[in-house]
Amino acid sequence: MTANWIRARDVLGGEETIKVAGEKYLPKLEVQSETEYQAYKMRASFFNACARTLAGYVGMIFRKPPYLRLPETNSALGKAMAEFNNDADMLGTSLYGYAKQVISEVVSVGRCGTLVDWEQDAESRAYAALYRAEQILNWRVERVNGRNIATLLVLHEPEGGERQGTDLFDSVVGEQIRVLRLDRTNGTDGSNGQRCVVDIWRPKNDQKGNGGKTEWELAETRIPLRMGKPLPLIPFVFHGPENSRPTVPRVPLEDIMAMNLTHYRMDADYKHGLHYTALPTAWVSGFDKDAKLQIGSSVAWVAPTAGATAGFLEFMGQGLGSFERALDHAERLMAVLGSRLLEGQKKVAETAEAMQIRQSGEDCILGSMAASVSESITQVLRWAYWWNSTEEKPDDVTDQQALLDLNTDFSTHGMSAQEITAVVMAWQAGAMSQDTMFELFRRSEILPDGRGNEEEMGLIGKAKASGKVTSDQLSVTSKPENAQIAAVK
Repeated sequence: MTANWIRARDVLGGEETIKVAGEKYLPKLEVQSETEYQAYKMRASFFNACARTLAGYVGMIFRKPPYLRLPETNSALGKAMAEFNNDADMLGTSLYGYAKQVISEVVSVGRCGTLVDWEQDAESRAYAALYRAEQILNWRVERVNGRNIATLLVLHEPEGGERQGTDLFDSVVGEQIRVLRLDRTNGTDGSNGQRCVVDIWRPKNDQKGNGGKTEWELAETRIPLRMGKPLPLIPFVFHGPENSRPTVPRVPLEDIMAMNLTHYRMDADYKHGLHYTALPTAWVSGFDKDAKLQIGSSVAWVAPTAGATAGFLEFMGQGLGSFERALDHAERLMAVLGSRLLEGQKKVAETAEAMQIRQSGEDCILGSMAASVSESITQVLRWAYWWNSTEEKPDDVTDQQALLDLNTDFSTHGMSAQEITAVVMAWQAGAMSQDTMFELFRRSEILPDGRGNEEEMGLIGKAKASGKVTSDQLSVTSKPENAQIAAVK
């Protein structure tokens, strides 16, 4: 998958990254010199549909804030989880921002992972470390006690980030390989038969004479402990567009990326043709070869030869028109493949139902990604919860204790008057609770997200006490087209 991931990174990197790659994405024309090729490449434009699609998908998922369930902050566990929510990776990234990074990676290349570790030296807290798809080198999954669990994981990472070199302004970035494995034990150390062991491998200092091949040596071995006991599982979570299993999926935007590169190559040929044919070229016959002819209203051309002629060469063929139609067709194909943000707005009226049907394909893709990442980030939350709690296993932490649910409602038209009427009448008839009704209104953006149910009831009570709401306004009219809801009892 390395070639696919590199291509995805390059395409999403934009025009500069694509052009730096040179002939990898734009081959030379026949008998084209290097100077001509550089001019040929410079004239081309890269229409980055994929980056706009990525931004649109992430924006639609985070159009509404995710639902988050954490313990109350009046306990030590609640305070620890609140700290994790405010700074998930110890780099100042909130859990909301971390979820955005995960979604961006999943949409970009279809894969990433999170290692949930414990910082013991300075702050004594759990934190999450994000690993891109290229950094997850190897893994093994085995059936243990009736479950499929990871028993080996190999990660490539910088060695402690940047460190100072020979002077104050010189920084050197090292690298290391982190190997996490489950070892079978006799259970005497409280590990219940298995424990997580971490091996750190670093390049050897002397790399000469080995043909450029990096040789690694084992630098240290650690056994992470929690409450004095080894970890029963590897604290790593995979993120993917369909599930949180370690299987490698295809790149979600792969088809759009292929069409995007095709569009780039066609645009290069189109601009190349314009460069040589768009400007008219003067020609003369019967004039002195050494004569300097200037074009303009202030000069006249005089030829000594009878019957001398002059004119302009202009392109009259249909070749460039074919390129224009091909470019337009490629843009429409990219829209069909998922980039609705690039498609021109319809000139005729369109009902909400028709718009919803037209966007159902994209909504299904987005909904699947949002649901999958919601599940995997919830697993990250459970690991962070478990690090700070007394549960025996991470699996003992349930959704009632830690949960993150990303938005899967991508429509913008909200509830109609008829739907609002039906919801309120169902509440009045006792078919749903008041909290459920408020939650439906909140998801439809009738009520603001930051306002709780008790606060909403308090505002209703104040409005009723001040006389701004009458008893007639507390009921729903029988005609949907005249439905009015000012407040509810």
